[in-house]
Amino acid sequence: MRRTDPRARRQLICAAVASGALLVGALQSMPSFGHRERTLRAEYDAQRASALRAALESLPHVDPPGTPPHSHDDPATKNAVSRAGEAGADTQDPTTADERRANAAYAAAQRRLPDPQLTRVSLMGKRTVLPQTRYAMAGGCYAMHSVTGRYVTRTSSGLALRNVRRAKAAPFYFKATDLGSYLVYGAKRDFLARVAGGGAGLAASPSPEADWTVRRPGRHFTFSLGGGRHLRITDGRLDVGTAPTGFRLERVTGCAAYPESGIDITGKPHGGVSSIQEVRGFVDAHTHGMAFEFLGGEAHCGKPWDRYGAPYALVDCEDHRVTGGNGSLLETVLSGEPSHDPVGWPTFRDWPAPDSLTHEGTYYRWMERAWRGGQRLFVNLLVENNKLCEIYPLKRNSCDDMDSIRLQARQMRKFQDYIDAQYGGPGKGFYRIVTDPFQARKVINSGRMAVVMGIETSIPFGCTFKQVGTQDVAACSAAEIDRQLDEVHQMGVRQMELVNKFDNALAGVAGDAGTTGVIVNAANFLETGTFWNMRHCEPADGESHDNAQYAVPEIDAQQQDALFGAIGQVFGGILPAVPVYGPPAHCNARGLTTLGEHTISGLAKRRMIFDPDHLSVKARKAAVDQIDRMNYPGIISSHSWSTPDTYPRIYKLGGFITPYAGDSTGFVGKWRRHLGWADKRYYFGFGFGADINGLGAQGAPRGATVANKVRYPFRGLGGVSVKRQRAGERVFDINRDGVAQYGLYPDWVEDLRKVAGRQGSAIVDDMSRGAEAYLQMWERAQGIRPDSCRNPGLRMSMSRVKRLLRPGMTTRAVMRAVGQPYQRLGLDYRFCATTATKRKAVMTVRFNRAGRVVRLR
Repeated sequence: MRRTDPRARRQLICAAVASGALLVGALQSMPSFGHRERTLRAEYDAQRASALRAALESLPHVDPPGTPPHSHDDPATKNAVSRAGEAGADTQDPTTADERRANAAYAAAQRRLPDPQLTRVSLMGKRTVLPQTRYAMAGGCYAMHSVTGRYVTRTSSGLALRNVRRAKAAPFYFKATDLGSYLVYGAKRDFLARVAGGGAGLAASPSPEADWTVRRPGRHFTFSLGGGRHLRITDGRLDVGTAPTGFRLERVTGCAAYPESGIDITGKPHGGVSSIQEVRGFVDAHTHGMAFEFLGGEAHCGKPWDRYGAPYALVDCEDHRVTGGNGSLLETVLSGEPSHDPVGWPTFRDWPAPDSLTHEGTYYRWMERAWRGGQRLFVNLLVENNKLCEIYPLKRNSCDDMDSIRLQARQMRKFQDYIDAQYGGPGKGFYRIVTDPFQARKVINSGRMAVVMGIETSIPFGCTFKQVGTQDVAACSAAEIDRQLDEVHQMGVRQMELVNKFDNALAGVAGDAGTTGVIVNAANFLETGTFWNMRHCEPADGESHDNAQYAVPEIDAQQQDALFGAIGQVFGGILPAVPVYGPPAHCNARGLTTLGEHTISGLAKRRMIFDPDHLSVKARKAAVDQIDRMNYPGIISSHSWSTPDTYPRIYKLGGFITPYAGDSTGFVGKWRRHLGWADKRYYFGFGFGADINGLGAQGAPRGATVANKVRYPFRGLGGVSVKRQRAGERVFDINRDGVAQYGLYPDWVEDLRKVAGRQGSAIVDDMSRGAEAYLQMWERAQGIRPDSCRNPGLRMSMSRVKRLLRPGMTTRAVMRAVGQPYQRLGLDYRFCATTATKRKAVMTVRFNRAGRVVRLR
């Protein structure tokens, strides 16, 4: 690696800071976006876009010396078994051919086990004529009947109170904006609001003056706007004043439909016949649902929810809108499209799309569709990159990694409240944040989706470092790590990576390839004062190395995680030149530090799940060695950023793996390879890591003319019927649109079935067992031993089991005493034990509905 003397480094950093300050100043000098300002901004962005397009068109493609033969038409990083640098024949892995066959046969045998009995559940309570709580009117149509005995009616000039029959009253749709607050939406698509002059009337648009907090102090409901302002009746007319008037809400028909994205899945969602049984459902162990707040909050366009619904959540970024979609350079480089239609709702002409990476993908109705289509476990990773945030010119949030993580954690709770509000009250929604596997099992068997909070960030706990001379000076201590581990655990975090894009004081990073690597490496220098210490290596399996570094930048239209590549093209003058490395393969010489070891120990102590993705090969090997010494099974590779030397070790430790989703064709190939690593000592299931909103491209369409395309409607998990989804004016079809947004993951699973051919039912079966496999890994992380049927060495004698178990014990207490059950069907858990003659015996523990032991046989 070329060395840069300290003085030159200081000059580069100063130049970068100065360039960044000038750029930020230039862009932020026009905050109002008035007519003249918009014109100047549009001209400025159009010039930059034109220059970028010219640069992209003229840029030659150059591979570094020693690059293996490959096709640039293949989105390798999306569909490779390892996004962290895998580049060898599929037959090269640590297992033998005989082991792979035996492991795949074991996975097939698991599919033949009895399935748990499922039932249909309804989360929405039966809607009554008179709502019984202040939450119950969400999504309903009601007339407003005042305590004076008159109904609110509509007249040619607005609203009036009249003594009429209920059928003549004005119908209002109650659109929940939060728990206990509503937009009261009229039949002519207007809103009950405080209007000019201070009275009550109808407004054309929602606003804080139309966002009513509803309470029920007695038999009637009151409506308030805050600040001591209430809906009331004054002199026989509707008014806003200091003392509220009560209203009775009576269910009617005739309401206008509030503009919202469709679900288009019919049939009730599935749950278990008991709260303690084996679960069925898909698992996504890596997505960024709160990414609208990261990178300063202005680089991501749209939000997963808005108080006022889809027309206000699904909008483009302001800097995209003011230039008509022509100045959105980050989106241009990430998608490869020079411009896009900035209109979101209701047309969605250009976005969402699989390669439109700056736009919202997890809107709550899209997540609801995924849940209704079978998803039951979702890991939301809180994400940040301080250096990119600092470079990006527009921001409203702190760039500090931990500040951003705290903000996103708070937003997860608000998101849960918002969904609860749509479903009729606290705890009633499908999105439930959980903190242990026992709670998660109950949530999933109730028919809901268990949500696990995780962290993926470049500088966790402020643990960066600065190179001073030849020494690395860490910016954190073991005590500070412990304090912040306690903080995030209290916050609800249960899954975590140590690195993302930069080397930090905990470990070295795998790095990114291609142009992305060039830019990320330069940003790594700005953060730490040093470039990646990538050296030539020759791994025995030909695959287990870090990402190859390019001497000459290139733009690869299929490059995943291309965020820094985009920023480098937009703000190239900010970042320093990177060193020239030798020929591939490359391995980062920076491994796991003492502080990194301390963090892993801290995760295990708190029973949190460790994810080694993004670590350098050297750091990952040391980390997994440490996990192995600790005999800790709480380990997951969540989105293919580990390497093939690690995957079989994770399975052997009792961990879990969810490859990056990507294209359906590529994912089927990953599944087939992972079958060869399945470990017969543990329950086998499979999941995916979507990485949506994390600037990772989603599955591309296979085409509407392929012979084995998805045909709508199709039967989804639990027997639901899945139709094409409509959002506004757009209808999504997986064959034509790919995974354009999160609601299309049930369709993607069906596409897996089609791609897998004769193995179609097998891959969907393994995917439906994914949530259970995650929960069983999480149980083992809680200190519960694996089941004794798959692990004969753990079997106890029947007499000992009988001594350890007694009536009234909870499922958790039973498992702590005798380990995980082999089967969990209904109210029965089955375990293996040995008889007096050392023969295997199956013992069944029966629980009651409350999850307490009632008998043992």
